[in-house]
Amino acid sequence: MPDLLRSLYTRRLRREVMAGPRPRHVGLIMDGNRRWARQVGMADPSFGHKAGAEHVEEVLGWCEALGIDHVTVFVCSTENLQRRGDTEVAYLMRLIEQVVADRLTRPDAHWQVHLAGLADALPDSTARTLREAVEATRTCTTGAHLTLAVGYGGRQEVVDAMRDLMYARAEAGASLTEVADALSVDDIAPYLYTAGRPDPDLVIRTSGEQRLSNFLLWQSAYSELYFCEAYWPAFREVDFLRAVRSFAARQRRYGG
Repeated sequence: MPDLLRSLYTRRLRREVMAGPRPRHVGLIMDGNRRWARQVGMADPSFGHKAGAEHVEEVLGWCEALGIDHVTVFVCSTENLQRRGDTEVAYLMRLIEQVVADRLTRPDAHWQVHLAGLADALPDSTARTLREAVEATRTCTTGAHLTLAVGYGGRQEVVDAMRDLMYARAEAGASLTEVADALSVDDIAPYLYTAGRPDPDLVIRTSGEQRLSNFLLWQSAYSELYFCEAYWPAFREVDFLRAVRSFAARQRRYGG
């Protein structure tokens, strides 16, 4: 599609999306960085992570333009840290530190940063940079919230939440039997990494893969899922708008 026609189509699609219901919270699984690098002929597929990391800011701008005030980005999983080579993991951690420090903690930052994951599993410098971003944006008054899922695993999150809940109840004098008898869904939510923030209405995954890969397993129980063929660095605004349009056209059933 020629650039002019693509621009006109994008503007028309943007107007259409703005006229309909939009998600309040979008989860993003940024998949396909290395495959994109290979596709465009990069000598080192890890360089795809750089293109993907730099693309996050642009996608956040699209969310801001649509009034989406909660975004959770799946940056890297606990499995990524365990299974990828040391060189690639070190490169990815440096990228995270650079992007977070340079682009998310400016004085005019639009997004209040939150973390989800196991900071203890990260290099000290990465954990420190992420915590500094949280502190630097704590007083952000825009009402926009960005959660970075780094060293994150959905199953581990539920285990940690249950453990913290049981410790809290034990300290209050409850027995294990009493905790089990009274346990409800609402009891667990305050102990999740994302406590206090809404569950995602829409989860978008790029690269054509159709799975959640341990991302927000508890929170996405009733989320609408959208799978896009484009690799993350090549994910365009028109792809994003199509995902939101798809969301608007669905009848949410919440388990029905």
